[in-house]
This record gives sequence, structure tokens and C-alpha cells, in this order.
Amino acid sequence: MRRADSLAREISSDVADKWAFLIIEALGERTLRFSELRDEVEGVSHKMLTQNLRMRERHGLVDRQVHPTVPPRVEYTLTEPGRALRATVDGVGGWTHQYLGHIEAARRRFDE
Repeated sequence: MRRADSLAREISSDVADKWAFLIIEALGERTLRFSELRDEVEGVSHKMLTQNLRMRERHGLVDRQVHPTVPPRVEYTLTEPGRALRATVDGVGGWTHQYLGHIEAARRRFDE
């Protein structure tokens, strides 16, 4: 049981990260090339996007397809678990929009 808990914490930590949410949202139901994905995820560097895509691929959330062309064409798509996680990401986004006014008011009171 401890191994499962430890693995769950590790995956949660890797998945609940700023870039992960943005990458998962950008991919949505479509396949994108690396450069298209970089254009969709505002502010992400080449290195950070590469690291994040590798991590999502390692966890089975993203499928990486390399086409043998010159130069090689690499495309990324969400896997079934990635699409399921996207529903959660969308839920967090909905929660944020629903409670944005409350959160902003709480921040103002806290910062006074």
C-alpha cells in the first residue's frame, strides 16, 4: 500500500503543475506538432516544453509519434488517461471561473 501511495503522490505532483495543465488543455482532442504546441502554451521555453512532454509521456498521458521525414515530424496527442485527466483540468478551470470573485475578495482582505 505504501508503494501505491508514494506513486500516487509522485504522479499527482508531476501532473498538478502549471505547464502540465496548460499542455493538456492545449492538446485537447487534437494532435499537434511540437512547434504548434509551443505556440499554444504561452510563455513556455523549448527546454521546459520538452521536459514536460517527456514527463507526460513517461506517465502515459501523451503519445509521441515520430514521422520519418527530413526534418523529422514529431506529433503529440493525449492518450485515453490524458483525455480523462483533461476532464479534471477542465473542472479545475471551471471551479476557478466560478469562484474567481470570491478568491479575489479574499486576497484583497488578506493583503490589507
